[in-house]
Formats: sequence, structure tokens, C-alpha cells
Amino acid sequence: MGNKPFVFGVATSGDNFTDRKKETERLLLNFQYGVNTVLISPRRWGKTSLVKKVCGLAQSENLKVVYIDIFSCRSDREFYDTFATAVIKQTSSKLDEWIETAKLFLSRITPKISISPDPTTDFSISLEMNPKSENIDDILQLPEKIAQKKNCKIVICIDEFQQIAEFSDSKTFQKRLRTIWQLQKDVSYCLFGSKKHLMNELFEKKSYPFYKFGDAIYLQKIGTADWVEYICNRFEKTGKHISEELAERICKIVDNHSSYVQQLSWLVWVHTDETATENSFKEAYQDLIDQNTPLFEKQTESLTTYQMNFLRAIVGGVESEFTKQEVLTEYQLGSSANVSIVKRALEKKELIEIEKRKISIPDPILKEWLRREFVL
Repeated sequence: MGNKPFVFGVATSGDNFTDRKKETERLLLNFQYGVNTVLISPRRWGKTSLVKKVCGLAQSENLKVVYIDIFSCRSDREFYDTFATAVIKQTSSKLDEWIETAKLFLSRITPKISISPDPTTDFSISLEMNPKSENIDDILQLPEKIAQKKNCKIVICIDEFQQIAEFSDSKTFQKRLRTIWQLQKDVSYCLFGSKKHLMNELFEKKSYPFYKFGDAIYLQKIGTADWVEYICNRFEKTGKHISEELAERICKIVDNHSSYVQQLSWLVWVHTDETATENSFKEAYQDLIDQNTPLFEKQTESLTTYQMNFLRAIVGGVESEFTKQEVLTEYQLGSSANVSIVKRALEKKELIEIEKRKISIPDPILKEWLRREFVL
């Protein structure tokens, strides 16, 4: 079994990771010099792949990197459990050290440690505590205390950070994190997430505790030239060939969307015996739409008629001024007050994006699928 030439749907690494040289350098410097970082971009643009790559480059005796995914955390209590477990586990290598660290630094919380049958691989901490107690700060101070004890620096990377906006009394929780984290000398944070509008809200609104928390990196799309070189190389490495023109068309048709470039390239590769043709490209593109159809059906099945009409207007070429009488009438959007409600709902569902007052559908394949559904 050879290695798959194109990888999508999971974080990529090694040869499958393309370009991002500038962002890699900037993030690595931030890690090395203890600069807090906020990383923002739409879903599946390669944030996690980038952070994991830099984690690997930065990790050393003097710099320990902790990676935490809080997607499944639904409360501050779950966050504290996940945070403490990851910090202890990823800064120590041995089980007895884990237990010693937990007891030493979390003594006031009386941690309950459950160990899996194979103690070398896993354990979890469930913290018997009242989240309102003063002792909570011990958990947030844990990385700083470990860094001082081990005489090293620590970087904490938190994926799906926007989840904290969903916790009850979220602002108080955010305030607590910010107050403690910003005073730490030996620990820095890299916060990122896949819900762009929520991330923007957390870090860009003056009324929010995390406003101006760190160096904000807005991930851009990988350029066409880099993608073309990458696609052609991957074909050549596996004994197949694709022209630069066709590789460029793969990028253009999916709007340089990282995950889709990889997926469509893979499908073209599958449809190619020796040299990719116009036909293999067409078949692959149809496959791409077919493979994503169940997801799109699920995303749109609960939408109201007004919400579907709003999407139809975007696909029909409307980008702004949805409250103009002719637009309201042509697309049956109801009143202008109704348009605001629909817009907010669709943005929350991540089906539309609002940039500089222009509204678009950020998923290029969803847009094409809708175009076919609406027969436009």
C-alpha cells in the first residue's frame, strides 16, 4: 500500500502539508518568544495542520508545547478537567510524574485520577471541585507552576476555542482566563477555532475580555502557484501526470479552498490512468459534488423558505442591498426586518459570510450544489 498522494478531512502533515512558509515562521517565532497568538480563518483552511506542524518544530527541552482540543467541552467544569489533564500529560513523560504533579499543584482540589488498564498510555483527571471556588485559579496557574519547576517555557495551543462562548455565564469565565493568563511569565497561548464569526466576536469586540489578547493572524488562502506545483509533484511522484493548466483549474473551481483542492486533486488522480484529461477532471468534479451532497442536504433541510430564498439570491448574484424593494420582491424575502433575522441565522449556521458588507457563500461546492438545486 502506497501513501495516499492527497489528504483531506484530517489535519495534514509532512509531505502533505503545502506552503504556509510565512505563517509557519511567524507562529514559530511567537512560540519561541512567548507571544500570545490568535489564529482566525474559515473552516478547513488548514489551521490545525499549521499549528500541529509548528508544535512539532517548536518542541524542545526548554520549550514544551501542549495541544488541547476543547470541541467537546460544554461547560467550564469540563474545560478545567480537559485543561488540567492535557497540561499534566503533555509536560511529563511518566505516570508517577503525572500523579506527583497533580498532587503537588492541585492539592487543594483533591484530584481524582483514573488510570486506564495500560498506565503508560492514558489517564484522566476528574477534579472534584466547585467551579466557583478560589481553587479554580490553581488549575489555570498549573502550566506556569510546571514551567517554573522544570525551568522551561510552555506554549498552550487550544483548538476550537470559540466553544467557550457557549458556556453559561461565558463572559465571567473569559474574564477569569484572561486575568490569569495575561500575567503568566513562562507560558504563552495560541488560541484558534473553526467558527470564524464567533472567533471574531471573542477577540475583536472591545466589550469582550479577550479583546486584543495577542498577535492576530488571519490565515489567507494558499496561492494558486504553490498549489499547482504541489499537485503536479504529487502526480509525478506516483507515476502519473497532470498539466499545469488542469492543476490550476482544480484550484480555481474550488476557489483555492485547501480541503477541496486536496479532495478534488485526489478524485482527478483516481480517474487518471496515466495523464489527467478534461474528462477525468469533469468526472472528478461531479464526484466531489455527489460526495458532499448528503452533508449539504443535512445543512439545508431545516432551513426556512426565507432562508433558502436568501441563499438563492446570493447564488443569483446578489451580494449586498438585500433590502432593496426589487430584491425583496424577486426573491420573496419578506420585509427588510425579516432580512436581518435571516442573515443572522445563516451566519450563525456558517452558511454565509459577511465581509465589508458583502455577503457570500464561503463554501464553493455548496454554492455550486445550490446553483444546481435552484436550476439557475
